[in-house]
Amino acid sequence: MKKEKIVTKPNAKNMVENVLEQFNSAADQANLNENVRKILSITNNEIIVHFPVKMDNGKVEIFSGYRVQHNNALGPYKGGLRYHSTVDIDAARALAMWMTWKTSLAGLPYGGAKGGIQLDPSLYSDGELERITRRFTYALGENIGPDYDIPAPDVNTNAQTMAWMADTYMSTKSPSERSLNQHVVTGKPIESGGLEGRTQATGYGVYFLIKMWADENGISLKGKKYTVQGFGNVGYWASYFLAKDGAKLIGVQDATCSIYNEKGIDVEKLFAYASANKGSIEGYRKATEIDKLAFFGIDCDILIPAALGNQITEKNAHEIKAKLVAEGANGPTNVEGEKILLANGVSILPDILCNSGGVIASYFEWLQNRNGEIWQLDDVFVKLDKKLAESYRKVKDYAKAEGIDFRTAAYCIAIKRIEKAYIQRGIFP
Repeated sequence: MKKEKIVTKPNAKNMVENVLEQFNSAADQANLNENVRKILSITNNEIIVHFPVKMDNGKVEIFSGYRVQHNNALGPYKGGLRYHSTVDIDAARALAMWMTWKTSLAGLPYGGAKGGIQLDPSLYSDGELERITRRFTYALGENIGPDYDIPAPDVNTNAQTMAWMADTYMSTKSPSERSLNQHVVTGKPIESGGLEGRTQATGYGVYFLIKMWADENGISLKGKKYTVQGFGNVGYWASYFLAKDGAKLIGVQDATCSIYNEKGIDVEKLFAYASANKGSIEGYRKATEIDKLAFFGIDCDILIPAALGNQITEKNAHEIKAKLVAEGANGPTNVEGEKILLANGVSILPDILCNSGGVIASYFEWLQNRNGEIWQLDDVFVKLDKKLAESYRKVKDYAKAEGIDFRTAAYCIAIKRIEKAYIQRGIFP
């Protein structure tokens, strides 16, 4: 019998309350139509599947998988699938809502969804993870589809996970239709229809928006100190591009430990160490391990929470010394924590703006597959820069015009676009 790791679980119910409080605050600010408010306050569909998988030892384990589809007024549901012990229906609800706002803000023809499987992937072999993924895809069945609901990678899932999903889904179709369903998921390996640059896109987007904020405020990134919570795909790539601009990584926290080096942590060396250590930074000798509760109090210029939700709260927000919090994760700051940050003069690049690079690149991959094209890396980044810059300017201008914070401005822009779709189309019947 496999031993389960002890994991501190964020309060998912609080995440739902958090996203609804953010939404209602923006809805009040935007004077949102009351009927549209009712629709957007609930999810459209909530799917829970329980499925058996044979383990390497011959025994069968039962897994629970989730997919919550929040809204599709603007287009097919879109959002990641995560493999984590904190995955449950409440977490999926909150994350699906955030995806709706994110895709709308970015001007994409998508709605929002989220889901995953409740498990710790480090406890399973690659063969077991493949069987789990394929069985989950089969269990979801027609609840996903290239023009209905399009999953993507998220926490503890990657291009390989998406390749297994795509192959499984395509295999359920007749031979003549299989290639038409390649875009059922995005974030695939390049050789399996993936987009060049998709892996870097979320972290790159975090960096790009930090740079836009810095340029707008006449700040050079050279020599600026930054810390990152979560050193997975998003945390690494954001760090990679910031380091290229001369910024200095001085603190990193992951699920195993927190490390600090005032003189700087080499991003590439830490990444190589983590890659060889099952993704963990624990034991890295070129930095000092510090108490996890001291991480947010590190004296730095930029803080990038790129792990799980509900990390910055009223319990620790007052300790943050950074001038900018750039949200690489979904929902890392709760409402009470944000109030403290804003009162202390801390700028916040909200998640639905800051980490939207990934879903924008996913849209590019979807288009590439749908049209039978191959996009070049340079073209991808030119288009990505344009989309991100457009979103940033919209949020900045709205916030300035209305005298409100960036998050409320981003929400207002997102929900007003959806409101317009409902008013124009009406409610059936």
